[in-house]
This record gives sequence, structure tokens and C-alpha cells, in this order.
Amino acid sequence: MPEDRAAQPRTLVIVPAWNEAAVIERTITEVFTAEHDADVVVVDDGSRDGTADIAARAGAKVLRLPFNMGVGAAMRTGFLYAWREGYDFVVQVDADGQHNPANIPLLIEKLRDDTADIVIGSRFAEDRGYPISGPRKWAISMLSFVLTRLSGERLTDITSGFRAANRQALGQYLRHYPNEYLGDTVDSLVIAVKSGYRVVEVPVTMRTRQGGAPSHSPVRSALFLTRSALVVLLALTTRSRPRPDEEVTHGHR
Repeated sequence: MPEDRAAQPRTLVIVPAWNEAAVIERTITEVFTAEHDADVVVVDDGSRDGTADIAARAGAKVLRLPFNMGVGAAMRTGFLYAWREGYDFVVQVDADGQHNPANIPLLIEKLRDDTADIVIGSRFAEDRGYPISGPRKWAISMLSFVLTRLSGERLTDITSGFRAANRQALGQYLRHYPNEYLGDTVDSLVIAVKSGYRVVEVPVTMRTRQGGAPSHSPVRSALFLTRSALVVLLALTTRSRPRPDEEVTHGHR
């Protein structure tokens, strides 16, 4: 191993995947191309196709869940693995190709220069033509407005799952990251902000799904956005949590 690489922070890209055989190899290849020194772990969320085998052949470490447990549970599994293996930075990338791995260095840069603990890849920080309208757009705008007020940073896309975090924020994830789909992205940010972690975002360009089928319907996503709105409103009435100094030694809350 080159001496300069040994001195660099270790980065793990976590890819939750459920029946993504059609696109998982391409996603992993793009991650390695974008961030040569990163490791990749695919958390296979009970897939019934060849997702796990294809991911392993593409060079990723594969963690297999016994049945479909949802994105939140898959991410908690990946976070626990990252903690136990001593990684400094973690990046979440969707398996379906909507998150462009070429943008990973933009997120990690904010962690490397110590300007943030959590970095969000935002579809809306700049006008890049991402299609969204109706109640979903209104809900995301309202939630982002509230988190902006809480954090003191302009946040436009708090439901984005394209995120990076340093080891301090990783410890917070292990204590508080919920298992539910979509609500996890908002809940964990609320807790992080209330605990004093620095959350910023960088503009990225999202792509259309590169293969497979969505795991959740628009109706279910809307229900979780409503739930997330209640979580954010509740956060406004609770005390801030002190940022913990102690290290996390396991994945339990």
C-alpha cells in the first residue's frame, strides 16, 4: 500500500440493494471509478434475484439480510459494519443508479476539510431540472425550511438519500437511525442537528433509475413524508441533545 494512501481517511460506500441484479454491477463499477481508494459494501436486503452474487463478482463486500427489511434496516447494517471496521467516512449510494457516483468526491471533500459532519447531495441546491411537483414538492420544501432554521445552514433536499458522514456522525447514526423507509433520512437529520452536528449540502445531478423497479409506491412515500413532517414539528418542541463525547461500541440504541 502506498504511504500516502495509508495516511488517508478510510472511506466506505454503502449500497443498500433489493432485487437490483440489472444494475448493481454498473453502480459498483462507477463507484470504484469515482473514488478509487474507497471500499464498497452492498447490503443485500433479502433479494430474490442474483444481486448478491453479481455484487460480489464486481468487487464489493456483501452483507446479506435473511429477508426484506427495508432501506433503514439495510443502512443500519452497513453503518454497524463501517463502525466495527474502523472507517472514517461513509457514503450512502442507491443501487438503482439514480445517485451518480461521479459526485461522491464532492461530498467527501466537505468531510475532508472538516467543514461538515454530514453532507447531503441535493437535487435542488441549484436548478438542474429535477422533476418534482405537487404535494411531495410542498412537503419537501416545508421540511427543508424547518431544518434550515434549526441548523442555520441552507438545506433544500433533506429527503435525499445520497449522503456522506464522518465517524462522529456515524456513531450518532448507530444510536438513533430509524428502520423506516424515507422517514430515516429526515429523522436522522433532525437528531443530528439537535445534537450539534454540522449538516451541509452540495448540489448534485440525479439520474433516472438505471434498471429494476422501485421498491415503494408514491402513496407509501407520501405517507412517510407526512410522518416525517410530524417528526420535524415534534423536534421544534424538544430540547437539544448534547453532542455525545463517548464512543459507540455496538449497534444498539
